[in-house]
Amino acid sequence: MNIQRIHMRAIAPFAFACILACFLLPERAAAGDTPPAQDSALENTPAVPGTEDVFPAPGNTLPGAADAPRPKALKTLERARQRGTIIIGYHSANVPLSYQNASHQPTGYTKELCDRVVDTIRREFRMPKLEAVYRLVTPQERIPMLQDGAIDLECGSTTVTEERKEFVDFSIAYFISNVRLLTRKAYHIQDLSDLKNKTIVFTAGTTAGRAIREKLGVERNNITVLEGKTHPDSFLMIRTGRAAAYAMDDVLLAGLIASSRDPNTYEIVGPPLSSESYAIMIRKGDLPLKAIIDKALTRIIASGEIGEIYDRWFMRPIPPSGANMNLPMSDELARFFARQASAGRK
Repeated sequence: MNIQRIHMRAIAPFAFACILACFLLPERAAAGDTPPAQDSALENTPAVPGTEDVFPAPGNTLPGAADAPRPKALKTLERARQRGTIIIGYHSANVPLSYQNASHQPTGYTKELCDRVVDTIRREFRMPKLEAVYRLVTPQERIPMLQDGAIDLECGSTTVTEERKEFVDFSIAYFISNVRLLTRKAYHIQDLSDLKNKTIVFTAGTTAGRAIREKLGVERNNITVLEGKTHPDSFLMIRTGRAAAYAMDDVLLAGLIASSRDPNTYEIVGPPLSSESYAIMIRKGDLPLKAIIDKALTRIIASGEIGEIYDRWFMRPIPPSGANMNLPMSDELARFFARQASAGRK
Protein backbone atom coordinates (compact mmCIF):
# COMPACT_ATOMS: atom_id res chain seq x y z
CA MET A 1 0.00 0.00 0.00
CA ASN A 2 2.84 2.35 0.90
CA ILE A 3 4.70 1.40 -2.29
CA GLN A 4 1.63 2.19 -4.39
CA ARG A 5 1.29 5.57 -2.79
CA ILE A 6 4.94 6.30 -3.45
CA HIS A 7 4.55 5.28 -7.11
CA MET A 8 1.46 7.42 -7.50
CA ARG A 9 3.20 10.40 -5.99
CA ALA A 10 6.15 9.90 -8.28
CA ILE A 11 4.23 9.71 -11.52
CA ALA A 12 1.50 12.23 -10.73
CA PRO A 13 3.49 15.31 -11.88
CA PHE A 14 4.52 13.56 -15.09
CA ALA A 15 0.94 12.51 -15.84
CA PHE A 16 -0.35 16.00 -15.17
CA ALA A 17 2.28 17.49 -17.51
CA CYS A 18 1.26 15.09 -20.29
CA ILE A 19 -2.40 15.95 -19.93
CA LEU A 20 -1.62 19.68 -19.93
CA ALA A 21 0.51 19.35 -23.05
CA CYS A 22 -2.31 17.62 -24.91
CA PHE A 23 -4.46 20.70 -24.45
CA LEU A 24 -1.85 23.42 -24.92
CA LEU A 25 0.24 22.14 -27.84
CA PRO A 26 -2.55 22.39 -30.45
CA GLU A 27 -3.33 25.93 -29.31
CA ARG A 28 0.31 26.98 -29.47
CA ALA A 29 0.72 25.41 -32.89
CA ALA A 30 -2.35 27.28 -34.13
CA ALA A 31 -1.19 30.53 -32.61
CA GLY A 32 2.32 30.19 -34.00
CA ASP A 33 1.61 30.11 -37.73
CA THR A 34 -2.01 31.12 -38.25
CA PRO A 35 -3.16 34.78 -37.95
CA PRO A 36 -5.93 35.39 -35.38
CA ALA A 37 -9.42 35.08 -36.83
CA GLN A 38 -10.33 38.71 -36.05
CA ASP A 39 -7.34 39.97 -38.06
CA SER A 40 -8.27 38.23 -41.32
CA ALA A 41 -10.81 40.70 -42.68
CA LEU A 42 -8.31 42.71 -44.73
CA GLU A 43 -6.25 39.84 -46.13
CA ASN A 44 -8.34 39.53 -49.28
CA THR A 45 -8.60 43.29 -49.68
CA PRO A 46 -6.50 44.76 -52.49
CA ALA A 47 -3.63 46.95 -51.36
CA VAL A 48 -3.97 50.67 -51.95
CA PRO A 49 -1.43 51.81 -54.54
CA GLY A 50 1.39 53.61 -52.77
CA THR A 51 0.72 51.90 -49.43
CA GLU A 52 2.22 48.48 -49.99
CA ASP A 53 4.44 48.80 -46.91
CA VAL A 54 1.42 49.68 -44.81
CA PHE A 55 -0.67 46.69 -45.91
CA PRO A 56 1.83 43.79 -45.88
CA ALA A 57 1.06 40.64 -47.81
CA PRO A 58 0.26 37.50 -45.79
CA GLY A 59 3.45 36.22 -44.20
CA ASN A 60 5.13 39.65 -44.22
CA THR A 61 5.26 42.14 -41.37
CA LEU A 62 5.51 45.87 -40.96
CA PRO A 63 9.08 47.21 -41.13
CA GLY A 64 10.86 46.72 -37.82
CA ALA A 65 8.13 44.46 -36.45
CA ALA A 66 9.32 40.97 -37.36
CA ASP A 67 8.84 39.57 -33.86
CA ALA A 68 5.96 41.81 -32.76
CA PRO A 69 2.24 41.03 -32.95
CA ARG A 70 0.19 42.79 -35.57
CA PRO A 71 -0.58 46.34 -34.44
CA LYS A 72 -3.87 46.89 -32.68
CA ALA A 73 -4.41 49.84 -35.04
CA LEU A 74 -5.05 47.44 -37.93
CA LYS A 75 -8.37 46.59 -36.32
CA THR A 76 -9.90 50.00 -37.12
CA LEU A 77 -10.63 49.19 -40.77
CA GLU A 78 -11.43 45.60 -39.88
CA ARG A 79 -14.04 46.70 -37.35
CA ALA A 80 -15.48 49.06 -39.94
CA ARG A 81 -15.89 46.13 -42.31
CA GLN A 82 -17.45 43.91 -39.65
CA ARG A 83 -19.83 46.59 -38.33
CA GLY A 84 -20.59 48.16 -41.68
CA THR A 85 -19.98 51.58 -40.10
CA ILE A 86 -17.14 53.98 -39.43
CA ILE A 87 -17.69 56.40 -36.52
CA ILE A 88 -16.57 60.00 -36.99
CA GLY A 89 -16.37 62.63 -34.28
CA TYR A 90 -17.56 66.14 -35.11
CA HIS A 91 -18.30 69.40 -33.29
CA SER A 92 -21.61 71.16 -32.80
CA ALA A 93 -20.69 74.79 -33.46
CA ASN A 94 -17.28 75.14 -35.17
CA VAL A 95 -18.66 77.14 -38.10
CA PRO A 96 -17.84 76.67 -40.96
CA LEU A 97 -15.59 73.67 -40.33
CA SER A 98 -17.65 71.21 -38.30
CA TYR A 99 -21.09 72.10 -36.96
CA GLN A 100 -24.80 71.29 -36.98
CA ASN A 101 -27.28 72.59 -39.55
CA ALA A 102 -30.90 73.53 -38.86
CA SER A 103 -31.82 69.83 -38.71
CA HIS A 104 -29.04 69.17 -36.18
CA GLN A 105 -27.11 67.17 -38.76
CA PRO A 106 -23.32 67.49 -39.16
CA THR A 107 -22.11 69.78 -41.91
CA GLY A 108 -19.15 71.99 -42.82
CA TYR A 109 -15.84 72.15 -44.65
CA THR A 110 -14.15 69.41 -42.60
CA LYS A 111 -17.23 67.22 -42.74
CA GLU A 112 -17.23 67.41 -46.55
CA LEU A 113 -13.58 66.38 -46.63
CA CYS A 114 -14.29 63.44 -44.31
CA ASP A 115 -17.20 62.35 -46.51
CA ARG A 116 -14.70 62.21 -49.39
CA VAL A 117 -12.37 60.12 -47.23
CA VAL A 118 -15.17 57.64 -46.50
CA ASP A 119 -15.95 57.45 -50.24
CA THR A 120 -12.30 56.52 -50.85
CA ILE A 121 -12.46 53.78 -48.19
CA ARG A 122 -15.65 52.39 -49.76
CA ARG A 123 -14.02 52.27 -53.17
CA GLU A 124 -10.50 51.14 -52.29
CA PHE A 125 -11.57 48.48 -49.81
CA ARG A 126 -14.69 47.27 -51.62
CA MET A 127 -17.10 48.30 -48.88
CA PRO A 128 -19.82 50.05 -50.94
CA LYS A 129 -22.35 49.88 -48.09
CA LEU A 130 -20.04 51.32 -45.43
CA GLU A 131 -22.02 53.90 -43.44
CA ALA A 132 -20.46 57.02 -41.91
CA VAL A 133 -21.89 57.57 -38.43
CA TYR A 134 -21.19 61.03 -36.99
CA ARG A 135 -20.96 61.46 -33.22
CA LEU A 136 -20.71 64.74 -31.29
CA VAL A 137 -17.51 65.42 -29.35
CA THR A 138 -16.21 68.33 -27.28
CA PRO A 139 -12.62 69.66 -27.14
CA GLN A 140 -12.11 67.92 -23.79
CA GLU A 141 -13.62 64.57 -24.86
CA ARG A 142 -12.23 64.12 -28.38
CA ILE A 143 -8.92 62.45 -27.54
CA PRO A 144 -10.31 60.12 -24.81
CA MET A 145 -13.20 59.11 -27.11
CA LEU A 146 -10.72 58.30 -29.87
CA GLN A 147 -8.49 56.29 -27.57
CA ASP A 148 -11.44 54.39 -26.07
CA GLY A 149 -12.84 53.48 -29.49
CA ALA A 150 -16.01 55.57 -29.14
CA ILE A 151 -15.01 57.21 -32.45
CA ASP A 152 -12.68 56.00 -35.22
CA LEU A 153 -11.49 59.41 -36.39
CA GLU A 154 -12.21 63.03 -35.57
CA CYS A 155 -13.22 65.59 -38.18
CA GLY A 156 -13.49 68.90 -36.37
CA SER A 157 -10.90 71.63 -36.02
CA THR A 158 -8.14 69.93 -34.08
CA THR A 159 -4.69 71.48 -34.07
CA VAL A 160 -1.62 69.34 -34.69
CA THR A 161 0.79 69.63 -31.74
CA GLU A 162 3.83 67.63 -30.62
CA GLU A 163 2.17 66.98 -27.27
CA ARG A 164 -0.93 65.49 -28.89
CA LYS A 165 1.25 63.36 -31.16
CA GLU A 166 2.30 61.43 -28.06
CA PHE A 167 -1.25 60.11 -27.76
CA VAL A 168 -2.78 60.27 -31.26
CA ASP A 169 -1.78 60.54 -34.92
CA PHE A 170 -2.83 63.01 -37.60
CA SER A 171 -3.44 63.13 -41.33
CA ILE A 172 -1.79 65.73 -43.52
CA ALA A 173 -3.12 69.20 -42.77
CA TYR A 174 -6.27 70.52 -44.46
CA PHE A 175 -6.34 74.04 -42.96
CA ILE A 176 -4.03 76.62 -41.34
CA SER A 177 -5.30 79.33 -39.01
CA ASN A 178 -3.93 81.87 -36.52
CA VAL A 179 -4.91 82.50 -32.90
CA ARG A 180 -6.20 86.07 -32.53
CA LEU A 181 -8.63 88.02 -30.37
CA LEU A 182 -12.38 88.53 -30.80
CA THR A 183 -13.79 91.59 -29.04
CA ARG A 184 -16.52 94.21 -29.24
CA LYS A 185 -15.71 97.16 -31.50
CA ALA A 186 -16.85 99.51 -28.73
CA TYR A 187 -14.04 98.29 -26.45
CA HIS A 188 -11.29 99.64 -28.79
CA ILE A 189 -9.02 96.70 -28.00
CA GLN A 190 -6.19 96.05 -30.47
CA ASP A 191 -3.96 93.49 -28.71
CA LEU A 192 -3.14 91.88 -25.35
CA SER A 193 -1.61 95.08 -24.00
CA ASP A 194 -5.08 96.68 -24.02
CA LEU A 195 -6.48 94.03 -21.65
CA LYS A 196 -4.94 95.34 -18.42
CA ASN A 197 -7.48 94.99 -15.58
CA LYS A 198 -9.84 93.23 -18.00
CA THR A 199 -10.93 89.62 -18.63
CA ILE A 200 -9.96 87.28 -21.44
CA VAL A 201 -11.61 83.93 -22.19
CA PHE A 202 -10.57 80.86 -24.16
CA THR A 203 -12.16 77.45 -24.66
CA ALA A 204 -10.96 74.64 -22.40
CA GLY A 205 -8.97 71.89 -24.10
CA THR A 206 -7.70 74.11 -26.95
CA THR A 207 -4.19 75.21 -27.87
CA ALA A 208 -5.31 78.84 -27.80
CA GLY A 209 -5.38 78.66 -24.02
CA ARG A 210 -1.73 77.65 -23.90
CA ALA A 211 -0.79 80.39 -26.38
CA ILE A 212 -2.48 83.00 -24.20
CA ARG A 213 -0.86 81.79 -20.99
CA GLU A 214 2.57 81.82 -22.67
CA LYS A 215 2.05 85.33 -24.03
CA LEU A 216 0.85 86.65 -20.68
CA GLY A 217 3.68 84.96 -18.78
CA VAL A 218 4.12 85.61 -15.10
CA GLU A 219 3.14 89.25 -15.36
CA ARG A 220 -0.51 89.21 -16.27
CA ASN A 221 -1.13 92.95 -15.79
CA ASN A 222 -4.15 92.02 -13.68
CA ILE A 223 -5.73 90.23 -16.63
CA THR A 224 -8.35 87.72 -15.48
CA VAL A 225 -8.44 84.45 -17.43
CA LEU A 226 -11.67 82.46 -17.84
CA GLU A 227 -12.41 79.15 -19.61
CA GLY A 228 -15.52 78.29 -21.60
CA LYS A 229 -16.57 74.67 -22.00
CA THR A 230 -17.34 75.12 -25.70
CA HIS A 231 -16.77 77.84 -28.30
CA PRO A 232 -20.37 79.13 -27.99
CA ASP A 233 -19.91 79.28 -24.20
CA SER A 234 -16.78 81.39 -24.63
CA PHE A 235 -18.48 83.67 -27.16
CA LEU A 236 -21.43 84.08 -24.79
CA MET A 237 -19.05 85.63 -22.23
CA ILE A 238 -18.22 88.32 -24.81
CA ARG A 239 -21.88 88.86 -25.69
CA THR A 240 -22.88 89.22 -22.02
CA GLY A 241 -19.92 91.39 -21.06
CA ARG A 242 -18.26 88.89 -18.73
CA ALA A 243 -15.09 89.03 -20.86
CA ALA A 244 -13.55 91.74 -23.01
CA ALA A 245 -11.72 89.43 -25.42
CA TYR A 246 -11.92 85.84 -26.63
CA ALA A 247 -8.71 84.17 -27.85
CA MET A 248 -9.22 81.46 -30.45
CA ASP A 249 -8.37 80.42 -34.02
CA ASP A 250 -9.40 83.24 -36.35
CA VAL A 251 -11.45 80.96 -38.62
CA LEU A 252 -13.62 79.85 -35.69
CA LEU A 253 -13.95 83.42 -34.44
CA ALA A 254 -15.08 84.51 -37.91
CA GLY A 255 -17.65 81.73 -37.91
CA LEU A 256 -19.05 82.82 -34.54
CA ILE A 257 -19.32 86.42 -35.70
CA ALA A 258 -20.95 85.50 -39.01
CA SER A 259 -23.52 83.32 -37.21
CA SER A 260 -24.36 85.90 -34.52
CA ARG A 261 -27.44 88.12 -34.47
CA ASP A 262 -25.36 91.31 -34.62
CA PRO A 263 -22.13 90.57 -36.52
CA ASN A 264 -21.28 94.26 -36.95
CA THR A 265 -20.82 94.53 -33.18
CA TYR A 266 -17.68 92.38 -33.11
CA GLU A 267 -14.24 92.32 -34.71
CA ILE A 268 -11.11 90.18 -34.81
CA VAL A 269 -7.99 92.10 -33.78
CA GLY A 270 -4.31 91.85 -32.99
CA PRO A 271 -1.32 90.08 -34.51
CA PRO A 272 -1.32 86.26 -34.62
CA LEU A 273 -0.50 84.76 -31.23
CA SER A 274 0.31 81.40 -32.82
CA SER A 275 -0.20 79.51 -36.09
CA GLU A 276 -2.38 76.40 -36.07
CA SER A 277 -2.51 73.51 -38.57
CA TYR A 278 -5.70 71.42 -38.58
CA ALA A 279 -5.74 67.73 -39.47
CA ILE A 280 -7.95 64.67 -39.13
CA MET A 281 -7.15 62.95 -35.85
CA ILE A 282 -6.83 59.15 -35.61
CA ARG A 283 -5.63 56.59 -33.08
CA LYS A 284 -1.91 56.34 -32.38
CA GLY A 285 -0.14 53.95 -34.76
CA ASP A 286 -3.12 53.55 -37.10
CA LEU A 287 -0.92 53.42 -40.21
CA PRO A 288 -3.45 51.89 -42.65
CA LEU A 289 -6.13 54.45 -41.81
CA LYS A 290 -3.64 57.33 -42.00
CA ALA A 291 -2.44 56.11 -45.41
CA ILE A 292 -5.92 56.05 -46.93
CA ILE A 293 -6.90 59.41 -45.39
CA ASP A 294 -3.71 61.05 -46.65
CA LYS A 295 -4.27 59.55 -50.08
CA ALA A 296 -7.84 60.90 -50.24
CA LEU A 297 -6.83 64.40 -49.09
CA THR A 298 -3.82 64.53 -51.42
CA ARG A 299 -6.03 63.55 -54.34
CA ILE A 300 -8.49 66.38 -53.51
CA ILE A 301 -5.65 68.89 -53.22
CA ALA A 302 -3.74 67.76 -56.33
CA SER A 303 -6.89 67.78 -58.49
CA GLY A 304 -7.69 71.37 -57.52
CA GLU A 305 -11.01 70.39 -55.93
CA ILE A 306 -9.83 71.84 -52.63
CA GLY A 307 -10.24 75.36 -54.02
CA GLU A 308 -13.88 74.75 -54.92
CA ILE A 309 -14.60 73.14 -51.55
CA TYR A 310 -12.89 76.04 -49.76
CA ASP A 311 -14.92 78.66 -51.63
CA ARG A 312 -18.15 76.79 -50.89
CA TRP A 313 -17.63 77.15 -47.13
CA PHE A 314 -15.63 80.35 -46.77
CA MET A 315 -16.70 82.61 -49.63
CA ARG A 316 -20.40 81.83 -50.12
CA PRO A 317 -23.54 81.83 -47.94
CA ILE A 318 -23.65 78.72 -45.76
CA PRO A 319 -26.42 76.99 -43.81
CA PRO A 320 -28.36 77.40 -41.69
CA SER A 321 -28.52 81.24 -41.64
CA GLY A 322 -27.00 82.00 -45.03
CA ALA A 323 -24.08 83.82 -43.41
CA ASN A 324 -21.03 84.46 -45.59
CA MET A 325 -17.61 84.12 -43.97
CA ASN A 326 -15.91 86.26 -46.66
CA LEU A 327 -12.60 84.70 -45.67
CA PRO A 328 -10.30 84.34 -48.70
CA MET A 329 -7.71 81.57 -48.60
CA SER A 330 -4.57 82.84 -46.88
CA ASP A 331 -1.26 82.94 -48.73
CA GLU A 332 0.16 80.50 -46.18
CA LEU A 333 -2.60 77.95 -46.82
CA ALA A 334 -2.39 78.41 -50.60
CA ARG A 335 1.39 77.76 -50.50
CA PHE A 336 0.84 74.65 -48.38
CA PHE A 337 -1.75 73.27 -50.82
CA ALA A 338 0.60 74.02 -53.74
CA ARG A 339 3.39 72.02 -52.08
CA GLN A 340 1.02 69.13 -51.36
CA ALA A 341 -0.29 69.18 -54.93
CA SER A 342 3.24 69.08 -56.33
CA ALA A 343 4.15 66.15 -54.07
CA GLY A 344 0.94 64.34 -54.97
CA ARG A 345 1.69 64.49 -58.71
CA LYS A 346 5.11 62.86 -58.36
